[in-house]
Amino acid sequence: MASNQENINSCVGGVRVTRLAKKRAMEQIGSHFQPANKKRVVLGDLTNNVVVVQKTTKGVSKKVVKKDVNIQKIDDELVDPQMCETYVEDIYDYLRNMEMEVKRRPLADYIEKVQKDVSVNMRGVLVDWLVEVSEEYNLLPESLYLTISYIDRFLSLNVLNRQRLQLLGVSSMLIASKYEEISPPNSEDFCYITDNTYTKQEVVKMEGEVLKTLKFETGNPTVKMFLGRFSQIAQEDYDTPNVQVEFLSNYLAELSLLEYSCVKFLPSMIAASVMFLARFMLKPKSHPWNAALEQLSGYKPSDLKECVQILHDLQSSIRAGNLVAIREKYKQHKQDQIDFIVVDHLFTDHNNLSL
Repeated sequence: MASNQENINSCVGGVRVTRLAKKRAMEQIGSHFQPANKKRVVLGDLTNNVVVVQKTTKGVSKKVVKKDVNIQKIDDELVDPQMCETYVEDIYDYLRNMEMEVKRRPLADYIEKVQKDVSVNMRGVLVDWLVEVSEEYNLLPESLYLTISYIDRFLSLNVLNRQRLQLLGVSSMLIASKYEEISPPNSEDFCYITDNTYTKQEVVKMEGEVLKTLKFETGNPTVKMFLGRFSQIAQEDYDTPNVQVEFLSNYLAELSLLEYSCVKFLPSMIAASVMFLARFMLKPKSHPWNAALEQLSGYKPSDLKECVQILHDLQSSIRAGNLVAIREKYKQHKQDQIDFIVVDHLFTDHNNLSL
């Protein structure tokens, strides 16, 4: 056990403590946030048919199975210039095709088949630290998603020593920042955040190695891209835009970055699973999937079963419970904050989540 902990610490050893880490250390002196054992409502066996409740002329509700939905009609009702309604279907068809390209996909088992000195725990620790770095430099969520994508793709093709794992992390974030940010941090900033463990020349050299491995294909479909579209369609069930759905789905999506077993899922499947689970958590008595989401995503509830279970375990801290940077990050956003303790009350049993 001591040996494993030493190995984990070595992959992020010598890092400069971020403000978030300092704050968390101070909070541990006082009362520690530890949710009590909560019960949750079991997500019962769900069919692939989406049930919609309609009212008859006599005011009595009846259930009908909704087979087809006009997505274009929903787009027209939810006009958002930034969503490019005129081209949105073509854009997402293009993204769906792109996410399935072999050259853009990491190996699902690269740690077992390729890496000899990097473990699953080390990957989790690195991602957790990079979340803090992205907060330190106020990077966009898209930059974080791309960073993790670059890391997984690089490790799928290159054997790496654990002492260089953190170097890979900051160099990948440097590339992602240049791709997404208006004013990205420079290489010296990433040297500083590692407490100058690496020189500028080492960061730049690793940047070049990553770009060669990616063959300069730095634009990649991410969970965030699909989540924006799914979230828009999900608002169909609400009279007014539901901020909690969007906030909770973003939280769950970022948690998926911590989990190595999520590498095998397509970004669109993770986004669909995130939306499924978020809607269930907020409305446990309603079917979390509807005809519009099924038609848009191309996934039935049964397709999402494994991914939803993993996300649920992440949210419940059954998985990656010791990696708390994302949880702390979302607790800081008080204007949109979801009461995580109240959300935990929606669940009664960790072992009976079935679709």
